[in-house]
Amino acid sequence: MAKPRKRYVCQACGSATAQWAGQCTDCGEWNTLVEEAPVAVTPFQQKHNLQSGGRAILLSGLDTDVALPDRMATGIAELDRALGGGFVEGSATLIGGDPGIGKSTLLLQATAKLALAGKRVAYVSGEEAADQVRLRARRLGLGNAPVQLAAATSVRDILTTLGGANPPDLLVIDSIQTMHSDLIEGAPGTVSQVRAAAGELIRFAKERGTAVVLVGHVTKDGSLAGPRVMEHMVDTVLAFEGERSHQYRILRAIKNRFGGTDEIGVFAMETQGLSEIANPSSLFLTSRDEGVTGTVVFPALEGTRPVLVEVQALTVRLASGATPRRAVVGWDSGRLSMILAVLEARCGLSFSSAEVYLNIAGGYRVSDPAADLAVAAALVSALSERAVPIDAVAFGEIALSGEVRPVAHANLRLKEAAKLGFGRALASTAPGTEESGMRLQSFRTLGAFVEHLLGR
Repeated sequence: MAKPRKRYVCQACGSATAQWAGQCTDCGEWNTLVEEAPVAVTPFQQKHNLQSGGRAILLSGLDTDVALPDRMATGIAELDRALGGGFVEGSATLIGGDPGIGKSTLLLQATAKLALAGKRVAYVSGEEAADQVRLRARRLGLGNAPVQLAAATSVRDILTTLGGANPPDLLVIDSIQTMHSDLIEGAPGTVSQVRAAAGELIRFAKERGTAVVLVGHVTKDGSLAGPRVMEHMVDTVLAFEGERSHQYRILRAIKNRFGGTDEIGVFAMETQGLSEIANPSSLFLTSRDEGVTGTVVFPALEGTRPVLVEVQALTVRLASGATPRRAVVGWDSGRLSMILAVLEARCGLSFSSAEVYLNIAGGYRVSDPAADLAVAAALVSALSERAVPIDAVAFGEIALSGEVRPVAHANLRLKEAAKLGFGRALASTAPGTEESGMRLQSFRTLGAFVEHLLGR
């Protein structure tokens, strides 16, 4: 019999190597290589190949008519929006987020609503006792929901208990890093254990038609902890984002085999749990009756959902010879440097002797390139101390040549702005914007836009 070979698996990226080393050669992390139990080599594997000895599988044509999968609507509109309509029967969903962001609270509210609607729901916690989950449910006003609670970490015990004649419609595992499979050696949370436990739970979901939700930990940089293969195994990956110091939370679909990834759900953390925000723009806009220099409203787009946010800029003149500072919160600092360079090279505005501070109000993070024009407007307004009209929004992408380029879904942005009482838009000309009902002031170059702001 062939001697089994040792293999060492990186706990950060999941790569395997035959020899131990202090640093992983793939991801560069230190002290993450852990020996994994070798796979036993059987006499059948030594004498036979994989081209015979199996069973024939059924092949079907691509044009075969199949019924659309049934969905379980949770009753939480923002969660259903991110999922594409609700949980799909037999699907596996992975949700991750920072500690304390509200993952367990959101899932407890969803399971309670489904249980009250007559669905069989099981909530298994590997981090909290059942009494702790029950106390949190009572604090949220959900103590009467018929959710089956358990505190367990053994995957075999969980599947043996739930794999009877009536499996649950929804199973929540909180969290997958605490689960342990006795088929693999190793402590819970290691790459091999996470992969094995997730594989067993996903197989249970496919065979019994149960929708399984796995809660995952995140690393210090915000990505999901564990092997990336786990994200490939599940059907849906949700990211629960937000700053703990701010009220809002955003549920974003990173992967969805049963729907799109262009929708988000917006929540607010309150004393009674997470509440839905039907109008997210109300969280990020400051109420004011008169114009303030350095502030511009930008209609951002999250998937197909417009969200109005406020871009704030401040410039401070320094004494000659002092090194100016550039500080950005909620936007890309490299993008700010590019906008400042274009304003100086193409429009003749000098920011070299001024400190520049840029902030997206409310803790919101913007990655939309359409924010270029709004940022430029805020910078020009702060430098010239001329306020942008309070009924105006600005959006458009700025090229290095100084051209203002049109952006996608301009009509959606304008309709949302008109709904909230804004009357004009400063942007580039885009097809379909005539139907929005707003007065559009279009600019082809950044120089013309700056001349308009300065009243020249």
